[in-house]
Amino acid sequence: MSSAAVSLMTILIIVAIGAAIGFLAGVHRKMNLEQWTVGGRGFGVVLVFLLMAGEVYTTFAFLGASGWAYSRGGPTLYVLAYLTLAYVVSFFILPQIWEVGRKHGMQTLSDFFSVRYGNKYLAGFVCVVGIVCFIPYLQLQLTGVGIIVSVASFDGIGRTPAMTIAVVLLVAFVFASGVRAVAWVSVVKDALMVFAALAIGIGIPLIHFGGIGPMFAALAHSRPAHLTMPGATTNLGHAWFISTVLLTSLGFYMWPHAFAATFTAKSADTLRRNAVVMPLYTLTLVFIFFAGFAAVLIVPGLANGDLAMLTVVRRSFPPWFLGVVGGAGALTAMVPAAIFILTAATLFAKNLYRPVFAPAMTDDQVAKLARSMVIVLGLISLCLAIYSSTTLVSLLLTGYAGVTQFFPGVVLGLYWERVTMSAVFGGMIAGVVAAVFLMVSHRDPLFGLSAGFLALCLNFLITIFGSLLTPAQRTDI
Repeated sequence: MSSAAVSLMTILIIVAIGAAIGFLAGVHRKMNLEQWTVGGRGFGVVLVFLLMAGEVYTTFAFLGASGWAYSRGGPTLYVLAYLTLAYVVSFFILPQIWEVGRKHGMQTLSDFFSVRYGNKYLAGFVCVVGIVCFIPYLQLQLTGVGIIVSVASFDGIGRTPAMTIAVVLLVAFVFASGVRAVAWVSVVKDALMVFAALAIGIGIPLIHFGGIGPMFAALAHSRPAHLTMPGATTNLGHAWFISTVLLTSLGFYMWPHAFAATFTAKSADTLRRNAVVMPLYTLTLVFIFFAGFAAVLIVPGLANGDLAMLTVVRRSFPPWFLGVVGGAGALTAMVPAAIFILTAATLFAKNLYRPVFAPAMTDDQVAKLARSMVIVLGLISLCLAIYSSTTLVSLLLTGYAGVTQFFPGVVLGLYWERVTMSAVFGGMIAGVVAAVFLMVSHRDPLFGLSAGFLALCLNFLITIFGSLLTPAQRTDI
């Protein structure tokens, strides 16, 4: 059997096992809206960890992080800083969000804004922004599947067929089993990812340089600027690093899927324990960085840095191992893509279509509409992934600039009774518009600072001063 056939067969077996687990996750359970979106609010520490790790460690972690280590260098280390800080933030805010969610039966991020501020148009705006920001994140996952399967199969399967197959599978198991499918498929995905990350991060420096230390010594000798700020870039300096870490750590749980995952937990203590454990999983990213840095010397001059890790793996390991890496990477893309589609579909059906266009819809009708939207969103994301070539990290940061604008409304809504709906709405609109303008006009970074962070500062100022200047509102949250 040829190398390409061995690798491709391994990938297909792993993906088939993951998909089968996804279909079986919802067996013997009635998939009403509550079960489909938040798993009946009964997940313990293990399932919450698997669900949140499955959402967090995506194609960005597998390919984007190594790609930026290859093409940007030092600025890439912002990833380790922001993830650690994000879990610190989650320790303090997620238990409070869970308490409010249990009290009011919340299932989505928009539900929080609807209950806290009592305005369906604000909740609808949150829904629209959330869905729009999901699109680049979904595109990131599907682009990653295409890259992984194409390279790992020695081009035996092209990017477009690989992305199409992935969309069909993930849409099918989300349609059938909802959030439980995502949590249980993460069991396979996380085990394979940890194994692949350790093997790659230790093996590649050992094979080509004799170890991790000699690899960094060789890189420091030949490309000393690559390991410092701004690395291989001209404008991603220390100010960008700090502002981007703040932006992404505060916005981490403002992604609608991460926010909604909070409601699956069976207790607030489950979320606190999860916040303590999650940073340990971040250590796997260090080994992914090792592969990206090693690739700078092993395969210099790649036009697309996102290909760096897989290109080196293909040169360094036997076909079966490349297949394992390809299968792990494919699931690493499919699992988060599944929860993104599920969350976006639920937001559209429950928080946009029903309150604005059909207030009389029942929960069963909402669930049917959400399932239909899973198919629509999958097709939209597939088309964008096929016809766009933006780098994976750029796609991620574009989405972050939008969703982080929810943070003032959430944190002030939890801890400051004086905050008002009109101020939150005005601040959010200003933040989103500012972020879009700066990024579209290629002013990111501006004055060395992340455009999304500047937009967040504007958002906070308008929300705080607007609340002080408008009449206080009563809330029962």
